[in-house]
Amino acid sequence: MEKNQLNSLKNNPHSKMSAAGFLIALGIVYGDIGTSPLYVMHSLMVGNGGLSKMSTNFILGSVSLIFWTLTIVTTIKYVLIALRADNRGEGGIFALYTLVRKRAKWLIIPAMIGGATFLADGMMTPAVTVTAAIEGLKGVKFNGNILISNQTHVIIITLIILSTLFFIQRFGTQLIGRAFGPIMLVWFSFLGLMGIYNITFDWTIIRALNPYYAIALLRSPANIRGIFILGSIFLATTGAEALYSDMGHVGRPNIYTSWPFVKICLLLSYLGQAVWLLRLKSDPALQAMGSAMNPFYESMPSNLRLFGILLSAMAAIIASQALISGSYTLVSEATKLRIFPRLKTYYPTNFKGQLYIPTVNSIIWVVCLFIVIYFKTSENMSNAYGLEITITMLMTTILLHQWLLMKRANRFFSTIIISFFFVIEIIFFITNSSKFIHGAYITMGIAALLIIVMFIWRYGDRLMDDNTFRSHFASLLAFKHQLNDLRKDPSYPLYTTNLVYLTKVHDGYRIKKNILYSILDKRPKRAEVYWFVTVNVTDEPYTAAYSVETFDTDYMVSVQLYLGFRVDQKVNVYLRQVVNDMMANGEIKPQPQKYTTIPDRQVGDFSFVLIKEALSPDTKISGLKKTIIRARLALQKFISPANWFGLSYSDVIEERVPLVLGKISMNRLRLVRKDRSALQDIPIDQPIDDDDDE
Repeated sequence: MEKNQLNSLKNNPHSKMSAAGFLIALGIVYGDIGTSPLYVMHSLMVGNGGLSKMSTNFILGSVSLIFWTLTIVTTIKYVLIALRADNRGEGGIFALYTLVRKRAKWLIIPAMIGGATFLADGMMTPAVTVTAAIEGLKGVKFNGNILISNQTHVIIITLIILSTLFFIQRFGTQLIGRAFGPIMLVWFSFLGLMGIYNITFDWTIIRALNPYYAIALLRSPANIRGIFILGSIFLATTGAEALYSDMGHVGRPNIYTSWPFVKICLLLSYLGQAVWLLRLKSDPALQAMGSAMNPFYESMPSNLRLFGILLSAMAAIIASQALISGSYTLVSEATKLRIFPRLKTYYPTNFKGQLYIPTVNSIIWVVCLFIVIYFKTSENMSNAYGLEITITMLMTTILLHQWLLMKRANRFFSTIIISFFFVIEIIFFITNSSKFIHGAYITMGIAALLIIVMFIWRYGDRLMDDNTFRSHFASLLAFKHQLNDLRKDPSYPLYTTNLVYLTKVHDGYRIKKNILYSILDKRPKRAEVYWFVTVNVTDEPYTAAYSVETFDTDYMVSVQLYLGFRVDQKVNVYLRQVVNDMMANGEIKPQPQKYTTIPDRQVGDFSFVLIKEALSPDTKISGLKKTIIRARLALQKFISPANWFGLSYSDVIEERVPLVLGKISMNRLRLVRKDRSALQDIPIDQPIDDDDDE
């Protein structure tokens, strides 16, 4: 089965360089970084005090900083190094974590922080890109009429577009997704051509590529923000992490071939805007526009401006769609790695990798609308944008260092390279930290909440499944005869043919006692076969395999499912295949059905029992651990394991059992005489305690 999986990956057309892959890469990978020209130069201008404060050295230095940031962070770190750290073709911080997690347990910390901040950044991106695009329509005439005359109109249109975009997610985006590539090809070509058009007025702008101008600007008095100008410069490379995360959709070769084209077009756009600023920075009319003047739109020829604005709006929508889809994928990976609660997931189309998580969709939609209403302008949003992604990049750098060491690269050389990136990103983090007071506290608060949820889910799960509490586990071998007697006992009605428990089997034969309590004590459940199914998420993304253990019986089966972190956990479907395979091998008996709509049906009915634990008052563990477990159990109330494991249309029984952890201190009653004189000797305000352990 794994061989077939590998062959399917090798035959994937996106894993090889092609024209179709080139187009798909443009439509999926570069939406975020491709819309940066909408607001980067505008942010630099506003942050430095307006158009009148933009000197020649400031403009040259700004473009130089943008170029070298794109080169060092995006090209060298992500395209040349990070793309090599793929997990069977998949990229992103969780794919990277699965590669290195066996090196040290603490690596889960940067993975959780990076994933949370990446999700928080994705909530800001749709708001800032769509708002910046619609602002270009303000004051533009359509058939002699101005439809968008003020910022209130911009906000309303932006809210409508974002709401529509989030609404259509439930139906899938396969149809419009096919148009993403061609539209983004037109977009990047337009950026490049507009850049060339403006550069023709002053070819000497090429000198801005000299790093001298970048270094000089950081020390120049013309730069009133000092080193904190890097907060605006960083906006030019915020899509680098998304580039790495989307590698699995398009393949590394197609990113290698498309990135040079994208980078050249972006650079031409920035150089073109710089030339336009150099030519017209002293224009009183433009200076009078204040922050409403956006160099990106103003630098276009008037007869192409409407087309450029509409095209930028489409590019912004595509960028938003890419971030929304990426958020679904990231949450799905986190849940399969047991870092995040299991949420109801739908697959609206047959398009590979396309999924829809209603809870995530609703949260991002509400946050995006709030951001638009709260910040009102793209200028205010860009002032609060970028802090989270610097943290994500730092966490990726930490994991990359572990990957290089795992690959046995030269330790000294690897440390020097990673330290170089780490220092640069620390500088970006420091300069972006000023954005916290300008509104980044909102998305940072969301990121912090996500980290807390991840920590509670992960650590709480480990506490509840702690092998040190061996008294809470039992051997299946010890109850083999009881299960055999129960299945043959005619005094109990047949509960189901196949009774399935989704649990974790330790050491091949130990399970939690509450499973056996459910079968034998709570309500004896007579079945022909008892199944104990464990779902193991593998480090490889598309693994699909299983193993079985029958304990020398034909009525007890432990199934270990091995599913990649990007494989749907449809337990019902997989288990039926396992049953058919075992019947064919003679490991279990056929289960012919007398009444059935399926001719010659040999597989009986299934009942799935899901155990929901409630913390018992008898639990004796530390207050902090108890708080974490209670918080995790509270989170479980908002999820549906049946939907997560693909059991929506199966016979599912949910049972509540007490969860008792730690040392149990029992208060035992002692018999006293019934006369009142004896009872008077017992203090009524203290418990009767006769614990021999004390």
